[in-house]
Amino acid sequence: MKATFLFLLVLSVATEAAPLPRIAICGLGIESSTFSPALTEEPAFHAQYGPAVFDTYPFLAPDSVLRHSAIWIPTITGHSLPGGAVMRAAYESLVNKTLDELKKQLPYDGIFFDIHGAMSVVGLDDPEGDFITRIRKLVGTKTLISTSMDLHGNVSWRLALNTDLITCYRMAPHEDAMETKRRAVTNLLTRLETGKGRPAYKAWIPIPILLPGEKTSTRIEPGKSIYKAVAPAAAQPGIVDAAIWIGYAWADEPRNHAVVMVTGDDKATVTRTAEHLAQTFWKARSQFVFVAPTGTLKECLDSAAKSPLHPFFISDCGDNPTAGGAGDVTWTLQQILARPEFKPANGLTLIYASIPGPDVVKAALKAGVGATIDATAGAAVDHRYAPPVRLHGVVESIVKGDKDAEIETVIRVGSVRVIVTQKRKPYHREVDFTRLGLQPRKAAIVVVKIGYLEPELYAMRAAWLMALTPGGVDQDLSRLPYKRIQRPMFPLDPIKTAPDLHARLVPAADAPAK
Repeated sequence: MKATFLFLLVLSVATEAAPLPRIAICGLGIESSTFSPALTEEPAFHAQYGPAVFDTYPFLAPDSVLRHSAIWIPTITGHSLPGGAVMRAAYESLVNKTLDELKKQLPYDGIFFDIHGAMSVVGLDDPEGDFITRIRKLVGTKTLISTSMDLHGNVSWRLALNTDLITCYRMAPHEDAMETKRRAVTNLLTRLETGKGRPAYKAWIPIPILLPGEKTSTRIEPGKSIYKAVAPAAAQPGIVDAAIWIGYAWADEPRNHAVVMVTGDDKATVTRTAEHLAQTFWKARSQFVFVAPTGTLKECLDSAAKSPLHPFFISDCGDNPTAGGAGDVTWTLQQILARPEFKPANGLTLIYASIPGPDVVKAALKAGVGATIDATAGAAVDHRYAPPVRLHGVVESIVKGDKDAEIETVIRVGSVRVIVTQKRKPYHREVDFTRLGLQPRKAAIVVVKIGYLEPELYAMRAAWLMALTPGGVDQDLSRLPYKRIQRPMFPLDPIKTAPDLHARLVPAADAPAK
């Protein structure tokens, strides 16, 4: 009894001496192409409110160590499929709701700010910079903000100024996404628990490089080695974190370019590390190539049709919905359906994923599985390259309930099985196909609206080509009408003078205004 009393007394004293930090969670994430006619509305973000926010982060599960390391105040998080620019009203609504929730429970020791970094908003530059500035104005300069980002995001000076800790993914494809978010939280907790507070130095280096993600994958060189060096750089004494952002190529804003940031308490090490990473990236600029062989759609289809390797994957890159494409460009599907090898029902088997087509879905629901329908799909948003595609074929399956697609149906036209959705959806996992009754491993050809193959598809492929097709995320950046990015910019312009890659030290959020 006495021992129990003493234990409780010690625990009580310890608790009083070191109260748990109060940490809020908020953030919005999307990649937005300004070269796509699509527009993104608020429902696309599938916003989570209050305790539901925890469901996004497995490392904050109720029984996790991190969950018990702070008093967490989940406010609002939202993550949309990539798409077109976000409507200003949608952005303001989500931001103002976040600020209202934050205001209710002031003050905070820290904020976990979870963003992508490539949002475009109609009529507003640098929305993430705007968002964090408004948060900082509300919570004050004593609160530490730790930002987690995608490596395809953009880090403006304003964003760097208002955050205290910052990190981004180190892999593309982003197999380390959740690890990165956890690192942002762990860095924040460590600085609060140790009393060290915000790092003394933040080095920021803009690099005049703008490349698509499909040329900067960490699966191949030089991206593999460049990003492999980031973790050891961050592990040095005096460093809190190091990060390299490729940037987002399909938006036309001054902030769109590569950036290196390093944070820490040792000025010399922070500066030297940032400059080394930036120089390494710059020196390798001409070595970046596509992660897979590329060609025109015809070249890719010709190769796949002749190949004994199955499944032969083809990326329909220009309208990749996970990079910001509208997802409803019909140009590729029109070309496929016109080819003779796919006309007969017993022809070369091909799966096409996917095309939004509410009229096709409606007709399929009415007719039922096994029936023949005749309806059009696609080109409701992006009809610059081809009109809606007519699908006269057999309904093979109908599946309801997907978060993004809502309703999916498979229509067989000749030997082509076309996945048609109520709303656009990316197809990244094998189960995305098998739940519809499709067997991608047994198909001769699988064409997916995607850039680099996500891990499950990459593991499944017997062969793979990337078709340089048209769309809002065209891989040939020289065909895009940039007007506002900083120039000169590699590889769009010849750069005769080496850029200034010296570290620029960003003032701390609580530094006196000059």
